Amino acid sequence: MVAGLLLAAGAGRRMGMPKALVDDWLVRSIEVLREGGCEDVLVVLGAAAEEARARLPEGQRVVVADDWDDGMGASLRVGLAALGPGVEVAVVHLVDLPDVGADVVARVVAAGSAGGLARAAYAGVPGHPVLIGRDHWAGVLETAVGDQGARSYLKSHDVRLVECGDLAGGNDVDRR
Repeated sequence: MVAGLLLAAGAGRRMGMPKALVDDWLVRSIEVLREGGCEDVLVVLGAAAEEARARLPEGQRVVVADDWDDGMGASLRVGLAALGPGVEVAVVHLVDLPDVGADVVARVVAAGSAGGLARAAYAGVPGHPVLIGRDHWAGVLETAVGDQGARSYLKSHDVRLVECGDLAGGNDVDRR
């Protein structure tokens, strides 16, 4: 099973509010993952978790990263640990990428495999979403610290870059 893992726990300090509360980004990001080929989506919340949860569709799976303030690594660890045994592939996506659509997710999913690593690239620059096969989860969990997320793990492993610059810019939005 391919599951989407939406990281939406940060405080959005530069934005002035948690990005999970900006416009329709949270719900839109869930839809992007589902329409892109994820059979299930798990949302990781943190800052303003209850307010963000109230915006979610009924029945949406959520986990709260209590240590969200430690950075993206905390959210990634909590999310991967909560996905469950039936999931073979996690597609990690960020809530603050409003120009990334389902077509990008679908391209990354199509290029990946259960035992592999793949990630979107925009004009050759690695970005999100990132596909992580279950075989890599333990290594990612060990190295996901601070705002690095899986960055150091991905740098030291063979990752298939999937060019998506023709579909989106892939830039995170930090300011209104």
